Amino acid sequence: MNTAQPKNPLHAVTLERMLTELVDHYGWPALGEQVSIRCFQVDPSVASSLKFLRRTPWARQKVESLYLFLLRDAARRARADR
Repeated sequence: MNTAQPKNPLHAVTLERMLTELVDHYGWPALGEQVSIRCFQVDPSVASSLKFLRRTPWARQKVESLYLFLLRDAARRARADR
């Protein structure tokens, strides 16, 4: 069985990596505004956020969606800079 997913931008990207890149880009306060989740707004940490996101599918979907937006935006800017 071939499990390669060449067209899936989330393939082999861990939730921790997504969250870390989002925090690096937006910071906790702005991330809490983008995705209104209490664990991003009150005493945020990667560990507590990962625990919540792994148990809550709707929240994980919002984080994945924001991460995909970040990737698309970065690609768009790279094309514009050429």
